[in-house]
Parts: sequence; C-alpha cells; structure tokens
Amino acid sequence: MAELKIFGYANKISVKPGDAITFHVNADGTSTAQAQLVRLIHGDTHPAGPGYKEEEILSPLNGAWDVRKQFTQVGSYCTVEDPEGRLAVDGSFSLCAFVYPNHPGDGLRQCLLGRWDAFGNRGYGLWLNPAGLLEFGYGNGQEVDYIDGEVPLLKQHWYFVAATYDAKTGVATLYQESAANRYNSRLGKVAGIDYRSHVRETLRFKPVNPPEVPFLLAGAQDFHTLRGTFVTQGLNGKLDRPSVYDRVLTREDLDAYRKSGQGPADGIVAFWDTSSGYTAEGIGDTVVDIGPHRLHAVGYNRPVRAQTGFNWNGKSHSFQVAPHEFGGIEFHDDAIIDCNWAVTRSWTVPELRSGAYGIRLRIGDGTGIREEYIVFFVRARQPKAPIAFLVPTASYLAYANEHLSFDAEIMQPLAGQSPILSELDIEMYQTESFGLSLYDTHSDGAGCCYSSYRRPILNMRPKARMSSMGVTWQLPADLSVIAWLEHAGYDYEVLTDEDLHLEGLDALKPYRLVLTGTHPEYVSEAMLDATEDYVEQGGRLIYMGGNGYYWNIGMRTDEPWCVEVRKLNSGMRAWQARPGEYHMATNGQKSGIWKDLGRPPQKLTGVGFISEGFDSARPFRRMPDSWHRRVDWMFEGIEGEMLGDFGLAHEAAGGLEIDRYDLALGTPPHSLIVASSGGHSDNYVTVTEEVLYPYPGLSGSHDYRIRADMVFFTAPNDGAVFSTGSIAFGQSLPFNNFDNNIAKLLSNIVNSFQSQKKVPGWSWTLEEKQIR
Repeated sequence: MAELKIFGYANKISVKPGDAITFHVNADGTSTAQAQLVRLIHGDTHPAGPGYKEEEILSPLNGAWDVRKQFTQVGSYCTVEDPEGRLAVDGSFSLCAFVYPNHPGDGLRQCLLGRWDAFGNRGYGLWLNPAGLLEFGYGNGQEVDYIDGEVPLLKQHWYFVAATYDAKTGVATLYQESAANRYNSRLGKVAGIDYRSHVRETLRFKPVNPPEVPFLLAGAQDFHTLRGTFVTQGLNGKLDRPSVYDRVLTREDLDAYRKSGQGPADGIVAFWDTSSGYTAEGIGDTVVDIGPHRLHAVGYNRPVRAQTGFNWNGKSHSFQVAPHEFGGIEFHDDAIIDCNWAVTRSWTVPELRSGAYGIRLRIGDGTGIREEYIVFFVRARQPKAPIAFLVPTASYLAYANEHLSFDAEIMQPLAGQSPILSELDIEMYQTESFGLSLYDTHSDGAGCCYSSYRRPILNMRPKARMSSMGVTWQLPADLSVIAWLEHAGYDYEVLTDEDLHLEGLDALKPYRLVLTGTHPEYVSEAMLDATEDYVEQGGRLIYMGGNGYYWNIGMRTDEPWCVEVRKLNSGMRAWQARPGEYHMATNGQKSGIWKDLGRPPQKLTGVGFISEGFDSARPFRRMPDSWHRRVDWMFEGIEGEMLGDFGLAHEAAGGLEIDRYDLALGTPPHSLIVASSGGHSDNYVTVTEEVLYPYPGLSGSHDYRIRADMVFFTAPNDGAVFSTGSIAFGQSLPFNNFDNNIAKLLSNIVNSFQSQKKVPGWSWTLEEKQIR
C-alpha cells in the first residue's frame, strides 16, 4: 500500500469575493481527503507565543474531497505544431544545431532535437548519449540503429553539431566542431583540446515516422500506463538556431553554417531563429521558425531566454543592443513552472472578510505529509479599512521549496547551526515535481531564475519552519504580524505583491497605512514605483522587516504566478548569472539588487541591508533621537531603554537579517534613528555589496555598521515612514500574549499613522535635531 501523502496548490494566490479559484490536489494511498476552509491567524508553534491559531469557516468546500494521484511534467523543452507532418521526413534529411551542454555524460541521455518515441523506438533524433558523445539514431518500431561521435562534448562549451542521413544509400554522418570564441565558453584557445569529430557509417534500415509522435527541441516522447504520454530525455544546456533540412547538407554547407549561424536557403523544412522575437519588454516562449512552413516552437516550463548564443563576443551585455548574439535558449531537466494537475475542486469566493486563508486537507492521522494547507489571500471587494497588510508573495516564491539545508555548502556556516530536518523537509527535497526556489541550482549547476506558485509549496504554509535556521520564515513569520493586528483589534485588509504589480498605485491608494511583511526582499519596478508614489502622495508606510526592496524581479502581466530574477555579481546571492545574462527575459530589465540599479532601499524606507545572522538575535536600545519631540510619542507607556529582549526568533527583536540608516545611500536627511540593536555575534558579517576589499573586522563584534536601526521620517503631503530594520521584529510581537514593549511601540505608531490627522512632529521636520 502506498504511503499516505497529500499535496496541492491553487491557480490563484490573490482573490476577491466573486472570483473563481481552482484547487489542484495530488494524493497517494487514498482516494478521499477531509477538507476545511480556515482563516489563518498565527503560524508559529513556538512555546513563547500564543501557539498556532486558525479559524474554521463554514463553507460548501468543507467535507470529503475525491482525490487521486496526479503526475507532473518536469523539465523544459519546446514542442512544434506540425499538422501536415512536414517534420516526418520521408527521405534524406539533416539535423543541425549549436549546443552548449551544461551536464553532458554522467549516464544521462539528452535529446537535442527530433521526433523520437522512446517507448516504441520509432522516429529519429540527435542526442548526447549517456557517455556524453554526440549520437544520431532512428528506429522502426522493432529495433534502433545509430551512429556515435568519437570525442565527448565538454560542458559549458559551444559546439556546432549536425547529422545527415541519405535515404538512397543509408549513409549517416555526424559533424561536430567547436564554435567557441574568446568569450562564449569555459575554456580558451590555449587549452589545446580536441573538440571535433566527423563520423560516417551506413545504417541498416530506414526510420519509421508515425504522425502522432511530436517533434521536440530538448526532449523526446515517452509513455507510461498510468500517466500516458510525457516528455523524457531532457537537455541540460543551451540550443541556438536548430534546423531540419530535407536533403543531405554537404561538409561545405555545414562549415558555412557553423561560421555564420545561417544555413543554406534550399532544403529548409524548419529553421528556428532563436534570436528572433526580442522586444524592449523581453521575449516570450514562442521560438520563431523563419523557414517556409512557419513551424514555430513553443516552450514548456519556460525555457530560459535572453541567454548568450554561440556568437556572443563579450561586447554587448543586453539582448536589446545585439539580439542576434542572444540566441541561446537554456533548458533544464528539472524545471517546473506549472504542474498542470487536473482540477480537484472549483470555487467562487463568497463574501469573506479580507485575510489569509487556506484549504486544510487531511488524510490518515492528519500530521506531517498527511496534512496540507493550500494558501491564498482574500482581498476586499471594495476597500474600506484604513490599514492594508501587504503580503510579500513574490518573496514567498523566491524561497518556495528551498533546498538550502541539503545543497548549499555555505548554509551551516551562515546559519551558525546544524539544520533540524522534518519529514516535510525531506519530502520537499526528494520530490522532483515540487520544483526549486530562486536560491537553488538546477541539476546541471545553473541557477534557478524562475519560481511559480502553480505547484505545491511546502514552506508556504502555516507551522512551517526553515530547517537551516530553526525559525519561521516568510508566510508563517508574517502571520505573527497578522495575529497582532487581530489581537489588537485593528481594521485591516490584505493585498499581495501580485496585486501591487498589476494595479500599481491604485492598489494602495484606498489605505491610509500600509504595513509590509517581515521580509519583502523581491520587488518589481512596478511594485517599487507604486510604493514610493504612495508615500510621496501622503501614504504612511511601516516597513516591518529586514533586507527588503533588495532584488529586482520580473513578472509577466498574463502569467503573474511566475517570477524571474537574475542574481548578478553583487549582493548576498546563492548563485551568479553568467556574463552577458543579466537581463530578464520577462521584461528586458537588468536584474540584480536595486542598490546597483540606482535605487537603494534607503531612499524609500530610510534603511537598507547590512548583515544577516541566524545563530542569535539582539534587543534594541533607544537612541538619543527617540527623546526628540518629533518621535517621543512613540514611546508612551514604555519604560526603560531596552526594547525587544524577547521574541520567537532567537529570543530578541533585532536579528536574522538587519538594515541600517545610511545617508550616503539615500536615507532622507531629516530621518531619526529611534532605536538600534548592537553586540551581534560574529556570525553576522557585513554584506558583500558594502565591501570593496575584504579585511579582518567585518563581523558583528567589530564592525559598528552591523546593527538594526529603527528609523522614522515624515514625507510630503502628510506621509510618513517607520522602519523596523529587522526581520525578527515581527516575531517579537506575539511574545507574552502580545503584551510587550515591541507590541506597544508598534501600536503607538499604527494608531498615529492610520489616523486622518497629521503625524505628530510633522511641523518640526526641517528643524535641527533637538534633545529635550
């Protein structure tokens, strides 16, 4: 009997009453699950807090759901619609492509292009075989014949490869030559490697090309009794300008093709110009066939575009300048954008109070991998509350199903502790169909630049803890802020990053006060613009976290469930994009950290990222500015100078990831530092973007900059900003049933910021600081 497991996702992360939403569930070992709609209130089970809290909601969704095993197509590839069967060539033909293997050999069979039925051994294909050799072969449904190259392809090196087949003589040839230049490949000219292979052989029979077998780039068709047809033999690497000809190309034809990137004009069945289709806003998933039959290819699981091609010469670092040099399309055999599971249950959202919700599914004993929460957020149909909690869903996707405890060599030194793994963590790591986070690398070592919520996200659920750090992170941490809003009785509604990206300033305008989540690290330009405009036009913002407004991300308007990032050569990063691959295919923008794009977070929030440490946290101490008449009202009802020497994240409010005031990076000059943490451990190290040369002393007990600053400033049109400067701040709110000085401080600020009155101290903004 199969082990009991249940996982699911929704097709939307943000809905309003009246919207339709679908739930997609996969179950092992059972055909029935018990469902319950819940409103999520507090997500941390830490004994120093109030414990896990949810509210069960009456709903027709409640009760038994029919569930079943569902399958996920893993890996990226391209399919070609060929209704007239032109690619089922009945006669002589040639297959050609530039290829940049990321992981050749190692027992993997990787199909570059072809019409291959791996289950029935029919059709033809051009492969990298399990030994890393170029291979051309075909089958007739009974047996397979093939020809192999003599020299294995090396990883991260551009080659031009081709196979020809003469139907009259049965002669097949393989052509393999280096296409490397001084910039585009891992090895240079001085390496003295033999890259070429030219082989000729007479094969024994003719291929069979059944019409139902699809032509694929970077994959081949397979079949399983339970799941039906699927794609296998995925490529790990890049293809550039692949083609099919209905004749045998000569050695001279192929030499010219290799040098120019353009094959001969006669005999083209399909020629996919992978550099075609770029716009100022990026490029989509359709690969244009410039041949006579317009057999365009369409990417599945979003093959990575805006990648350097075989002819990239190191001079241009954006496809907008030289699109013809960015024909590389990168494929990965473990990529996932959408599980595409069948719908388990559809629902039209009724009039529900705005907030965080989940469908709780249980099977068996309802614990561990036998309990699932499909999380989504309900907005107000018409905003009425004065307060909005901005849920950082883009950052949730960045960390979705992260594998840091297992795969990141740096994680244990960074965290200062060994991971504590749960059954859920192991399941998340072992199940390929859950996909990767933006902190992971694909199986071939390339950084994962896309993440989506149309798949189960095991750490975007209440009660989850980040195994490497032993604390809640993202959603379950943000529920501590929601729980405080609930406990204090504030009238609030929720918005998500997706809403902000799609609607811009209009999403924020109805609210007098916006509170962020504890770690809004990943933001698009549209999100950043809207937040900045909101404050400038009189909005009040409370930045509740640390390391926020950090990475520039892309998000397609028509596919907002997927975000893109390119991690460049600055910032605290888990991987680094290759040279020339810094611009996002989603929108054409250069990615990386906002500081390097001229928009440090200090310009919006008054503080910016300075350090991270996960072994401990420290309390805040009131700074001299806190007694200034502009801000002393924040501390009404608070005794003493120490704040937050408690919390659910390492027992203090200042920690995990922390931000500081920095006038040189755009902190408004009239900002006040009302409190700062200090005395952090040497596990806290100055972030890389602040260091030109590494030197001893860049750690918590040596570098004065390593601190979290609480900062306040007023903005135009009666706007105002308060920043906590620490991820751990929000996790201190629930301590002692919300009766503590961090909760009191935040309450004083929220009461002032949500009011229609001017924020106290506005009239002294331009005065010199005075200590009273």
